[in-house]
Amino acid sequence: MTGRRPRPSHPVVVLRRLRAGVLGVLAVTTLLCLVTEDRAGDQIAAAARTRDAMDDIEDAHAEAVAARSALFKVSAIEDPVSIALTGTGADFANAAARISSHLTSATEGNGAGSRGLSHIQFVQGQLATSVKMANAAVLDGAPAVREVVEKLGDRPERNGTHPVRFTGGLEQSLLDLRQVESDARTVQLRSNWRDGRLLWPLFMTPLAVMLLLVCATGRVVARRFRRYPSPALVLALSATASVDVLMCVLRPLDAAIALPALAAAGALTYLAYRPRLAEYRFPRS
Repeated sequence: MTGRRPRPSHPVVVLRRLRAGVLGVLAVTTLLCLVTEDRAGDQIAAAARTRDAMDDIEDAHAEAVAARSALFKVSAIEDPVSIALTGTGADFANAAARISSHLTSATEGNGAGSRGLSHIQFVQGQLATSVKMANAAVLDGAPAVREVVEKLGDRPERNGTHPVRFTGGLEQSLLDLRQVESDARTVQLRSNWRDGRLLWPLFMTPLAVMLLLVCATGRVVARRFRRYPSPALVLALSATASVDVLMCVLRPLDAAIALPALAAAGALTYLAYRPRLAEYRFPRS
């Protein structure tokens, strides 16, 4: 007894399956665009906040330089009584207050997590210690004040040829803190959702599947229906390919542009299959 060969599917059934496959690829591509734009958008927003924290730290460093300059002027006063009466001066006090304010603002945009927060707290403590040392030094005369000035500008210790972070004075610690935040921002901008090594395979795989489905559709239409494939299907493929490539190049493409383009591709896909499928729709008697 010989088995029967399975009957080939009707061309209309094949076209319906191919249409469902193309629309499914478009749905998957749309979902990928939404997820990628959302995750990458979060990383971009976090990087922007970290950039603001870096700006705050830069401003704090500028104030630290101003504070050391103001204290240096105080150290030029030779009369101990005059230094004691003058104190650290309004310029130094105001600069120290602004440093504290900038560090507080930097805490809000900290992108280095608990490590960055601990470094910010360390610099805040270093600032408080420097202010106490300055207030005590003015009571001991110009030499003591000059020592505080030198400590504020201390260079970091070195481990061989490499400087050790947060081992210098207040100014250097602020530079080290900015570098910590800069490193964190670099990591944020290199998120996997913005990495071409992930995005290209992620978006090119469904595009390759869609290309195979379009080629199969063209073959069925040409051989079974003796017609040319619809240009609308080629346009749908081109629109989808454009979105996929731009998602990988721009990392990512704005969803406000990608979604309408994919919606248009879906409409073109429907229009491309409709004439052939309509040939087998007969009115009921």
